Amino acid sequence: MDLTQTTHRPSAPWRPSAGLAFLQEATRTQRLTGAIAPSSRRLATRLAVPLRERKPSNPAAILEVGAGTGTVTRALARLVGPADQLDVVEVNPSFVRILTESMETDPDLAGAAPQIRLVPESITDMHLAPHSYDVIVSCLPFANFEPDVVASIFERYLSALTPGGHLTYFRYLGTQVARTVFSRRTEITRHRAVTAVMEDYEHRYGVHRATVWGNLPPAQVQTLRAPAPRTTPPAAPAATA
Repeated sequence: MDLTQTTHRPSAPWRPSAGLAFLQEATRTQRLTGAIAPSSRRLATRLAVPLRERKPSNPAAILEVGAGTGTVTRALARLVGPADQLDVVEVNPSFVRILTESMETDPDLAGAAPQIRLVPESITDMHLAPHSYDVIVSCLPFANFEPDVVASIFERYLSALTPGGHLTYFRYLGTQVARTVFSRRTEITRHRAVTAVMEDYEHRYGVHRATVWGNLPPAQVQTLRAPAPRTTPPAAPAATA
């Protein structure tokens, strides 16, 4: 072989990086995207804690909602075992294309590809069977939704979790102050109502929260646990004469 010769390969078509693609979609669909940058690796690691702490001998069913360009998906993929199933829900077509390509080229995603199912639809339209997931990780921008939509999604999550299963999600710090300064009164009222809905679920089902400063913007991660099913107490023995 003549090592002085060089092989010229056709250039691959240019594609924006995941970060740039995220910024483009955030600018175009701010209400659905809800951020200006993908979740940081620190935030992704924190969201994946329930999966990391589970017993590895038990196969797990995991649901991620609002995957974006896949930062959290990669953190989850590094933890799934050969018997686990990870369903990844993303409604934005641009992000779906990035995720699809990444499942072939990204080492973390490609390594777990047999365990990953990409669902290109909205969580409000997806069929969720009761008690079908052990861990749910939600990256949805709840602060941008209407209060009744937020309550409906939380109910869907909790009913889809196995008893004792965990839901993790985050909300950005300082958003309420920013909206109070820059938003109209109706927007302030809506945001406060959403916060009240979330705090109600956190009061009833919350088991842990942690602040992740290494994110843009900083975020608070909440962990909720689905209640165990109620057991019917044994009937009292019949009285004897």
